[in-house]
Order: sequence, then C-alpha cells, then structure tokens
Amino acid sequence: ARVRTEACPTARCRHASSPPTMLLVALTGNIAAGKSTVAKSFVARGATLIDADVLARRAVRVGTPGYDAIVERWGDSVLSPDGVLDRAALRRRVFGDPGELHELNAIVHPEVERMRDQLVAEARARGDRVVVCDIPLLFENNLADGFDRIVLVDAPRPLRLERLVRDRGLRETEAMQMIARQMPADLKRARADFVIDND
Repeated sequence: ARVRTEACPTARCRHASSPPTMLLVALTGNIAAGKSTVAKSFVARGATLIDADVLARRAVRVGTPGYDAIVERWGDSVLSPDGVLDRAALRRRVFGDPGELHELNAIVHPEVERMRDQLVAEARARGDRVVVCDIPLLFENNLADGFDRIVLVDAPRPLRLERLVRDRGLRETEAMQMIARQMPADLKRARADFVIDND
C-alpha cells in the first residue's frame, strides 16, 4: 500500500502557543480506509491507543444496559445461539433504516464516550505523553473539538469497497450502504490536521 502523509494548512491550529503535557490525538477515517494499520504504527512508537470499536463491543456485552436495551428493542433475532449479540445480524437490521440506526447509536455512543473519557483521564493521570483515540465517526458525531490534533486516514472509495467485500465478507450492496452512511472523505480532509493516504 502507498502511504502518503500530508499536513493540512487549512486545518484549525490547536494549542499553537505551547504543546500540551499530554497530546490527545483523534485518529479517524471512513470505513476500510486502514485506520487499524495506522493505529498499530502509533502504538509501536509508544502512544496509548483507545479504540472506539473495542469500547463499542464492551458497551453491548451480555448483562450491560446497552445489551439489555438492544434486546428489548430488536428482540432475539439479533442474538447468536449462545445469547451474545450478533453484530452482523444487528448491522443488517439497522443499516438500511436511518431511524433504526439512530436508535442504535443513541444506545451505544453515550456509553462509548463515557468509557473513552474515563480512559483518557486515567492516561493523563499516569503521565502518558501521547494518547490516540481511534474514532471512525469523529466528525459525524461532532467530537472533533475535543482533541489537540486530528489525523485522517483515507483511501479511494473503490478500494474501500473492495476491502469490505474481500476482507470482511460483506455483500457489495451492504458494503455500499455502509460507505454511503459516512461523511464524504473530502469534507473530512478539509478539517484534519494531517492526512494519511493509505492506498
């Protein structure tokens, strides 16, 4: 893959006068752009990683309020035989319906934000120097202002579609729906401090 990094001169400058004791970085990008690869690179260089996808899974574990709310709303059809949430079944259920997707996000996102804020506070108390928060929907959920720097990972739309079908086993129509639900990459590039082209 060709990885090219560029700084965006039009992005808002955060903490320009003096560097913060702890640098809080948001890592974002549309689905299948390659954020996980970039996140591993940050970790290899000593950064602390807080992954929104990991937190989202914790938020809907069996016995959590999130799990109970999802089962109450969508029933056993979104559960696997062992009672664990079937994320693929839930995704198929909600991604074609903006209203249902909004309901799911309203259940999961507040708990994810609560856990992320707690982990950031713990990192700050430990004296961690760089904390990277992997947040796919950073701009969609209006979270950008809470970070010192924003790094966007991008890749051409056809390549992202190919990765979703090939690597995640999604049907092409399902993959196209997931891509269409996110903010266009060009709008995100204009708001990022740094862009990594991962094609």
